[in-house]
Amino acid sequence: KAGKKVKKKVKKKVKKKVKKKVKKKVVKKVKKKVKKKVVKKAGKKVKKKVVKKAKKKVVKKSGKSKTSRKKK
Repeated sequence: KAGKKVKKKVKKKVKKKVKKKVKKKVVKKVKKKVKKKVVKKAGKKVKKKVVKKAKKKVVKKSGKSKTSRKKK
């Protein structure tokens, strides 16, 4: 009887571990796919905003740096 109980416990543990591993892999794959899709969608929106902001900043910076150099 004791032996049977131990075996059952071991089996349960192994199953849990395997499930966790499989879950992690699946979750990672799913997350990656989802992330890529989301990133693409978000990326486009964000990129446009960022590019606009970045362009403004660059223009301001480049303008300032040029004038400050000329003064020196």
